[in-house]
Amino acid sequence: MLLKQKTKPFINTAILGMGLLVTSTSLFTGCSRNEELKVETKPNVLFIIVDDLRPELGVYGNKQIKTPNIDALAKDGIVFTKAYAQVGVCAPSRASAMTGLRPDSDRVWHLGDKFRETIPDVVTMPQYFHKYGYYTVSTGKIFHNHMPDSVSWDEPDLRPPKYNTKDMLDRDAETFYHDDGTIAKQKIARDKIIKKRPHAYAGGWNTGPAMEVTDNPDTAFYDAAQTDLAIKTIKRIKNYDKPFYYALGYYRPHLPFVVPQKYWDLYKDVDIPLAPNPFIPKGAPVYAINGDYELRGYWGFKHIGRPAVYQVPDDTARLLKRGYYASVSYTDAQIGRLMKAMKKMGLYDNTIIILWGDHGWKLGEHRSWGKMTNYNIDTQVPLIIKAPGFKKGMKIDKLVELVDMFPTLLNLSGIKVDSYLQGTSMVPLMKDTSLAWKPAVFSQFHRRPRHTPDHKRYMGYSMTTQRYHYVEWHYWDNDKKLPGILTGVELYDRQKDPQENVNIGILPENKKLISQLAKELHSGWRAAIPKKLN
Repeated sequence: MLLKQKTKPFINTAILGMGLLVTSTSLFTGCSRNEELKVETKPNVLFIIVDDLRPELGVYGNKQIKTPNIDALAKDGIVFTKAYAQVGVCAPSRASAMTGLRPDSDRVWHLGDKFRETIPDVVTMPQYFHKYGYYTVSTGKIFHNHMPDSVSWDEPDLRPPKYNTKDMLDRDAETFYHDDGTIAKQKIARDKIIKKRPHAYAGGWNTGPAMEVTDNPDTAFYDAAQTDLAIKTIKRIKNYDKPFYYALGYYRPHLPFVVPQKYWDLYKDVDIPLAPNPFIPKGAPVYAINGDYELRGYWGFKHIGRPAVYQVPDDTARLLKRGYYASVSYTDAQIGRLMKAMKKMGLYDNTIIILWGDHGWKLGEHRSWGKMTNYNIDTQVPLIIKAPGFKKGMKIDKLVELVDMFPTLLNLSGIKVDSYLQGTSMVPLMKDTSLAWKPAVFSQFHRRPRHTPDHKRYMGYSMTTQRYHYVEWHYWDNDKKLPGILTGVELYDRQKDPQENVNIGILPENKKLISQLAKELHSGWRAAIPKKLN
């Protein structure tokens, strides 16, 4: 059987072509805050990130969810229907996108890794834009929760006045509730957590119910308040003598599903279907699926077990899914307000606007909730680009990656693209959708001992082609930061099994196919660069 196959540990720095060689700061373009190149007038850039947003939007074919404003933006831009994150969890996905490096190069593999510690002199996307004359501003969740990275911005981490007080400054914006009783209970629970663990994640504030419904106005909630701030800030900086790069990170639909009553009511009489595949992928390694620990952290869900042994009841699953949809619609409304303001200020037509989700999110698929796997349900994301001079309303079904955004935005802005960046500019594809493009895209996931049934550490390397999704799982040496012995493989035929329900990688008759795909995986992203661009 193929699963018993053993290979030599990867010790070559070209591992999967992911770029372990990129650890020397000499590869990065120097970019101090005082260094700035004089360039001609460039277009403004509005960079919008939506946390935990899967392609669950009207423009992506969901006829139940209500996202009129994102759909309207899509009609004015280009929709990429097969865009993939490099990692199915927040911090690593964002670090990769914002540095233009893949996870084995920026060495950010999970939530606890910080790119300023793993690769201190890396030049982030906003730093790069600053060098070429842009005024860079950020609001909301860009790198990861409260991680402002001040060297990246002229104005870092702008926060709405209500949330800019001493006691709230270091709190993650996703941890705020609005019911007085809930707030009081949350504080008591938080104090108990801090007493046991003084350095608890998110300051111990990430405790509370998974859902909350209150009849408050939009602006009582963080994402609407920061939209107000974004509009006010853009009004201020639009008249500066330089173009702006404004990054705005929305927190919803991240848990908890806390949005005004009216967004819950949008789905009051809607029969939202449950996931069509509420079961573990047949034949998959047990460590391939996440353990639902994200959902388990909220009140009412602390009892749930791993997906292999526990399934959330149908009525609860429907409520959770309704909460996710309501949260998406709430964020869509804020994006609509922002677009309306951009038009009123005369900025909409001549601004590059990019909207993307940092990773997907399971809504009961594979009997799971949350992200944190290599499955396409967690790595496939929405990606919309509206740029002056391009045909409106196009859909592109070629394979692209979030790491491609960095060179693409530079290209669209007329800025030089340095060779160390590990993505591929999508501009040629945007100009000619018939171009032969990437044959494969790459993701990975680091499964840590506390989240695996056998308490061992694994790294899963994933490659998605137009037809197949192939994953190799290896033991991971956390001291050397290198993969070791092959422990398992997954293979899904995306034509016959688009939901990835049956792992055919364990079937002896697929040995030749596995060998072929393994060779492509090990050749890595460099071998997948479109030939005309090599």
